[in-house]
Amino acid sequence: MTETIAGIRIPDSKMAKDATELLREVATELVYDHSRRVFIFGSLRGQEQGLQYDPELLYIGAMFHDLGLTDKYRRTDQRFEIDAADEARRFLGDYGITGEAADKVWSGIALHTTPEIPLHMAPEIALVTRGVELDVLGLGYDAITDEQRNAVVAAHPRPDFKNQILAAFTNGLKDRPDTTFGNVKADVLAHFVPGFTRGDFVEVIQGSAWAE
Repeated sequence: MTETIAGIRIPDSKMAKDATELLREVATELVYDHSRRVFIFGSLRGQEQGLQYDPELLYIGAMFHDLGLTDKYRRTDQRFEIDAADEARRFLGDYGITGEAADKVWSGIALHTTPEIPLHMAPEIALVTRGVELDVLGLGYDAITDEQRNAVVAAHPRPDFKNQILAAFTNGLKDRPDTTFGNVKADVLAHFVPGFTRGDFVEVIQGSAWAE
């Protein structure tokens, strides 16, 4: 039976079900519920804006976007967003989805912590960011109705979410602090990791190998 939350149909193809199962196996309940909310909130924002998008591609982008925070898929040599984006591309390839469609999912995941830029790209990219921004930052909170918001949270609760998601970010990034240079996750480490020092763009320029 098709599942619908806040009027949004949850994709139920084999690929979508396999993505759900994968996330269930490797992620915490926190990340799972957050990822599902990102899909639904992103879809609701898409409806509100009258956008046409592929729900399955958006679902994969939403479900995989924090995969780089999990023990199985996290690396220490690149941004966690790229961990997740690369795995999503591999996953899609197993179902014959390559080229532009896979690129949209990759970009939606890789750019979801980069303010503004993804919002000017394809809907499947923009709506991952819209969903993340609504769930994590509260941006667009009033763009959907109280009834819609309550239905989503009833299906996927967010107990102590603000503190728990910050802890998840910290745990996923503390052993690769250099990957937060120039992005919003540096704020997380500055708050929660003692001794963390931000990279400084000006100092990088001034300290480069160029004489002048």
